Amino acid sequence: MKSIAADRLRELYLRLSAAYGPQGWWPAKSAFEVVIGAYLTQNTAWASVERSIANLEARRLLSVAAIRGLPEVELRELIRPSGYMTRKAAAIKAFVGFLDRFYDGSLENFSEETPAIARERLLELPGVGPETADAILLYALGRAAIVVDEYLRRVVTRHGLLVEKAKYAEIQALGKAAFADDLPTERVQHCNEFHALMVEVGKRHCRKAPLCEGCPLAWDLRASLTPVGRGYVET
Repeated sequence: MKSIAADRLRELYLRLSAAYGPQGWWPAKSAFEVVIGAYLTQNTAWASVERSIANLEARRLLSVAAIRGLPEVELRELIRPSGYMTRKAAAIKAFVGFLDRFYDGSLENFSEETPAIARERLLELPGVGPETADAILLYALGRAAIVVDEYLRRVVTRHGLLVEKAKYAEIQALGKAAFADDLPTERVQHCNEFHALMVEVGKRHCRKAPLCEGCPLAWDLRASLTPVGRGYVET
């Protein structure tokens, strides 16, 4: 049975959607650019990623073939604005090598892989943790995946949907349950908007020091402080 917490999380999503409107993520011109962005955005601000992407775009390097032929030392310099350039350049090169080995160098071929196998293989690559893997699955491969980031963690724990030390898999399972009744194509769209909206409310309100005044979710936060409103009761 679906939990009250899953129902409440879906309601939070619907409230955010009504408040903020469609987000239209991921901001990229191609699936491969999404992959590059997913690597570069680790431990850095998106504005820094945009500078790195602009460097690659100016050199017409936002393709598998172009990155394959680019010396790694040059790639490091081009993505320097994103930080950790040595590690990230090596990881991006490893991803291209992975495509060459298993999918004839084609991201489109990779997108036809089953989601479970695709995720498992992504997690075996250097520089890819669960969040990066799920972002690639969702935004580059078009598969339904709940991306768990710090913003989502803050929302579900501050609203009493899960305990403060909930693991990535637990938060992801809650997100999946919230959209379990949707059709597959609808689920992909919901996962996309869900992640983007959680980032938006996180930036505006659910910061390290929360700014609850004016937050579209403040009504639920008040409810979660009462015994009746707690969202971790199974039905």
